[in-house]
Amino acid sequence: MNYLLTMLFDGTAYHGWQRQDNAVTVQEKLEDAVFQLFGQRVSATGCSRTDAGVHAKCFKANFHAEKERPMDTVVSGLNFYLPDDICVTGCEIVPDDFNARFSCDTKEYHYVFYDSPVRNPFYLNRAAHCKHRLDEKLMDQEAKSFIGKHDFTAFCAAGAAVRSNVRTVKNAGVFRENDKVIYFVEADGFLYNMVRIMAGTLLYIDEGKIERGSIPSIICSKDRLLAGKTVPPEGLYLNKVIFKGE
Repeated sequence: MNYLLTMLFDGTAYHGWQRQDNAVTVQEKLEDAVFQLFGQRVSATGCSRTDAGVHAKCFKANFHAEKERPMDTVVSGLNFYLPDDICVTGCEIVPDDFNARFSCDTKEYHYVFYDSPVRNPFYLNRAAHCKHRLDEKLMDQEAKSFIGKHDFTAFCAAGAAVRSNVRTVKNAGVFRENDKVIYFVEADGFLYNMVRIMAGTLLYIDEGKIERGSIPSIICSKDRLLAGKTVPPEGLYLNKVIFKGE
């Protein structure tokens, strides 16, 4: 049986999704829970390789297991064995060739800032702090320049090994929720640190460190040094996963 899980997790304590030899990851914790419930070691496939400290409001992962169990039993059983900062919210049986990574059409990430003269302890590890008030309307206007099919080399961390840096951004923008300013971006794929560099570029434009209207020229330059800083991981959330045919 090929089980597809819907999960959410607080990534503060983890070095991302992908299993690593010398660090605790979400994949490791999930596979350990599956072993406890099914009595079988599996390799779970995640829809995204999140960075250390990054969160997920909607994460998809699939695994193959020999035993068939009721969906509600899988959800409750895995949650019994998982730590409190990881939760399975849904489960379904999918075709045998379904792959949570390669069957994915687009993903949407959110990056959360909060603007306040003083830090808020309740946002610790949940959002990035800005002491000045952000202009969300300006940032929203600038974010629209990311939309389209582009070579996003300027928004990729150095050393990333991929065949192509071309990605298609289907939607992007910024909105405010009280003292939180949220950058959202939906694309068919993301480069290493791409969303965090995009968010950092919007922040620099708001602060006047990068000229307004310059995102198209930064994209064309393919020069990482012209884009903004890589903002901290704690403000980043995988918010939505859309599979082909949905």
